[in-house]
Amino acid sequence: MPNEKLKTVRRNAALPSDLVGDVLSVAPPELKGNLVLVSLCDLVARQRAEAFEQATAEMATDPAIRSECAAIAEEFSPTERDGLGHD
Repeated sequence: MPNEKLKTVRRNAALPSDLVGDVLSVAPPELKGNLVLVSLCDLVARQRAEAFEQATAEMATDPAIRSECAAIAEEFSPTERDGLGHD
């Protein structure tokens, strides 16, 4: 049952001891106390990054977006030689 005050959900999981040993051997000391939470957060971050990359790739092939980007680039082309450095 969720803890309404902390908004957490408790779950039990049976993990292979070899996997736990492998994870503990490579985890930084500050993460060893809550590896499941860290792992789940990492999974979510990777999935969101992958979805963003996929959406970006789809946008790059969209003719309407490509046309708009070309129009913007043309509109701002006079500022390309504005004297600012390109660090």
